[in-house]
Amino acid sequence: MFKKISLALTAVCIGVAGLVFAVEQPTVVANSVSATTSTINNSTEFDAVQLKAKLSLMLGLEIDAVKPSAMPGLVELITNQGLFYASADGKFFIQGKLYGLGGKVVNYSEASLAQVRLDGMDKFADAMIVYPAKNEKHVVTVFTDITCGYCRKMHEQMDEYNDKGITVRYLAYPRSGVKDRSGQYSQGFKDLRSIWCHENPADALTKAKMGSSVAQRICDKPIEGEFDFGRQVGVSGTPAVILENGMMLPGYQEPDALVAIIEQMKMAG
Repeated sequence: MFKKISLALTAVCIGVAGLVFAVEQPTVVANSVSATTSTINNSTEFDAVQLKAKLSLMLGLEIDAVKPSAMPGLVELITNQGLFYASADGKFFIQGKLYGLGGKVVNYSEASLAQVRLDGMDKFADAMIVYPAKNEKHVVTVFTDITCGYCRKMHEQMDEYNDKGITVRYLAYPRSGVKDRSGQYSQGFKDLRSIWCHENPADALTKAKMGSSVAQRICDKPIEGEFDFGRQVGVSGTPAVILENGMMLPGYQEPDALVAIIEQMKMAG
């Protein structure tokens, strides 16, 4: 089903792609449904519990939350596969981004995902591997894997990031997935789990990214949860860098460029 939806939207996505770098990112504001029935712009009502049950069954998605969107008559679906939209009556389903067209083009989908990222980072804060800056000015959270070339390149420059006041926090994202085709845990998952289970995970991660073999360990670390969180918020490759406002930068950013992006974001408010 999703393959058909993706094909149908390809032309639209190509047209919208040109807007990405000109789009204003709205302020991230918590947006939750506090009751079973909620109102969109005081005009459209929907039953969150009923919609969640109906759409979960029809689409095979794990829906974590149903929330009002910025567009009247449309609700957001926060799912295990990312952000989607549906009509308030549950008769229509939309895969894609929601943009507001006012004085500026506003990416409401990214703002909603940013809030989900902030909530998730709070949830996994105690499970991150952290490389702190002595004179901390900024904090970034990075989905990483030891088999990723640009992840290794970024890690090789850790001293530069730290010297520029950037604290780097890592979440695990095995690019090969959690399980292989046979249903067994993938080697990538087992390696990251072993690193996170090490008595000195920061040192173990550095050595692994330098090419050292990983001694296998098993413990209760939320590697699978971190991977699922990444998929939910739009991670499709590593490194994926999340800023303090919840916005995500896909791909490697050299230290000076990352500082410039962060400071520009903060100046924009």
